Amino acid sequence: MLVLLVGGGIFFLIFSRFMPYRNFKHGIEVLSGKYEDPDAPGDINHFQALSSTLAATVGMGNISGVAIALGVGGPGAIFWMWITAIVGMATKFFTCTLSIMYRGKDTEGKIQGGPMYYITEGLGKKWKPLAIFFSIAGLIGCTPMFQSNQLTQIVRDTILAENGLLGYNTMILAGSFLTESGFRLSDIIMGVILVSLVSLVIFGGIKRIGHVAARLVPLMVLIYVLTVVYIIINNIVDVPYYFWLIVSDAFTGEAAAGGALGVVISNGIRRGAFSNEAGIGTEAMAHGAAKTREPVREGLVGMLEPAIDTLLVCTMTAFALLMTGAWTDTSVDGITMTAVAFDTGIPVFGSYLLIICVFIFSITTMFTYSYYGTKCLNFLGGAHRKHYYNYFYIFSIFVGSITTIDMVINLIDGMFAMMAIPTMIGTLMLSPKVVEASKDYFARKKRGDFDHY
Repeated sequence: MLVLLVGGGIFFLIFSRFMPYRNFKHGIEVLSGKYEDPDAPGDINHFQALSSTLAATVGMGNISGVAIALGVGGPGAIFWMWITAIVGMATKFFTCTLSIMYRGKDTEGKIQGGPMYYITEGLGKKWKPLAIFFSIAGLIGCTPMFQSNQLTQIVRDTILAENGLLGYNTMILAGSFLTESGFRLSDIIMGVILVSLVSLVIFGGIKRIGHVAARLVPLMVLIYVLTVVYIIINNIVDVPYYFWLIVSDAFTGEAAAGGALGVVISNGIRRGAFSNEAGIGTEAMAHGAAKTREPVREGLVGMLEPAIDTLLVCTMTAFALLMTGAWTDTSVDGITMTAVAFDTGIPVFGSYLLIICVFIFSITTMFTYSYYGTKCLNFLGGAHRKHYYNYFYIFSIFVGSITTIDMVINLIDGMFAMMAIPTMIGTLMLSPKVVEASKDYFARKKRGDFDHY
């Protein structure tokens, strides 16, 4: 993964001569709707496409994923998360451009985008096994088990525990009361609630998902960012110290479990890849549904995601965990560690503000991931079968709620790795086409060929 994701991203940066960074401002202009073409093929506009992917990427990876990275890899792991984001911006520019450039059609004749389509349309039918490999891994990788697991954990460890609902005397909501099968009753109840809520949205397809995400994502980012900013401002004098700790520990690994540098790097890369999903292929599936005739524009919109997701949100979470000392508490992990940080930084209200954020983060991610999985099944079995994935999907929400975090992380990390292999291979092979299209696009822009769209 280090070679594929980071090495591939560095290649894209150099090969494009830093084109994504040089045109960052234009990407924001496209996102604002300045170049909107309502008659272009696709299902959703640029902002809805970005919101849908941010609904998936700005999620539990930013809250509990950062906590897991710190707990196992130490502060240095955050530095390697930054690296995945910086090179990930170039990767997303390439994958999202290709998702529009080589859109295919499903069995119903509807336009579709994503790695499986740009592999088969761009590289040819002989590469279809690579596209099938991606789609099979995507069926499991795009399940929301991590989100449902961590949402269930924070409800159990904060609301239920703090209100004394974990004892054997309160049998109905008892978190420690185990059923005969060995699962917590509170986890089962939470799983059923999540299944019910998510089902209301995901059966409406990408248009409903994009509509809901466009309203919830800006709200959730605002609440979360303001809360973390408050904690950072209260400890502002410590920022230089912890910034240097992150950088220095990235190359020593002294704070990592066992003091191993390899643990620091691998955890940073894994959590960074899970958080911003650059090179995994999920982002290309959402952006492939955007209404546009200009592939490069969608690439510019897509590249904004790692900057927002990892460089902004993940970094703020990391500083909150470091400044409050929560990362040194070995008795907690994942989302509970972040809850400790919020409770320390904002007594009384902190953990409840986090619960609100976690709920919106988790739910919006669950909405978007279902779309990714249906696209994978659509490619494998035809459009008439894609809706069957949603039944498997809501079942996986329940499974994630009642299983251990270690099992969930290992399964999803493994599937993301499998998805990254065909995505990065296809993108590397088609990268000259992206550079060629970019040169043509910016030459036309310079001539003023499109003042709006």
